[in-house]
Amino acid sequence: MKCPHCLQNFHYTHSYRKLRDDKEGSWFAVYTLCPDCQKLIINLMQGSEGDYDPVINPNLVSRNIMVWPKGSSRPPCPLGVPPEFAEDYTEACLVLPDSPKASAALSRRCLQHILREKAGVKPSNLADEIQEALDRNLFPSYIAEIVDAVRNVGNFAAHPTKSKQTGEIIDVEPGEAELNLDVIEALFDFYFVNPAMIAKKKAAINQKLQDAGKPPMK
Repeated sequence: MKCPHCLQNFHYTHSYRKLRDDKEGSWFAVYTLCPDCQKLIINLMQGSEGDYDPVINPNLVSRNIMVWPKGSSRPPCPLGVPPEFAEDYTEACLVLPDSPKASAALSRRCLQHILREKAGVKPSNLADEIQEALDRNLFPSYIAEIVDAVRNVGNFAAHPTKSKQTGEIIDVEPGEAELNLDVIEALFDFYFVNPAMIAKKKAAINQKLQDAGKPPMK
């Protein structure tokens, strides 16, 4: 399991307590402690009536809601990402467990903002902006493919509102909200994380060249 607090992987062991039954079934609190950060992780589970371990019997569970920490296990936004992009991404991650519709609306808006500000596409609807970025070959192939998948998985042709009014909360296709976040993470790496890492390495190499009395890299 990956800890939603510190994002470290650990061997999952848990405790649970049955809360009570209602007309929908049995409710349980399931909790574990991350051995790395020593923080508690709590899930609320509901399923068929009975006294059973909901983790060992997942086929009986119909709802599984993480109640602490509030949010998702998505990776945190890289430190080098400007707040104007980071805020929508972070909020889209936080609301994902409760509302994929709201998460997708935020991530579509964030994607459009990245395309306009970093890719320099002509402001239009999101579908056309994606197409312009692809036509101009602005991304390596692995990013181009997943950026294009946003339109296909989101079925923009059948739901043009997603493209024209990116921040509107409307129905989403299965996996659409998660895919949008995957694409944004890839673009964050492309525009912010990797350039900063390369610049840092270049500076270190230039320092070594300078110490050796040689001209720096251009």
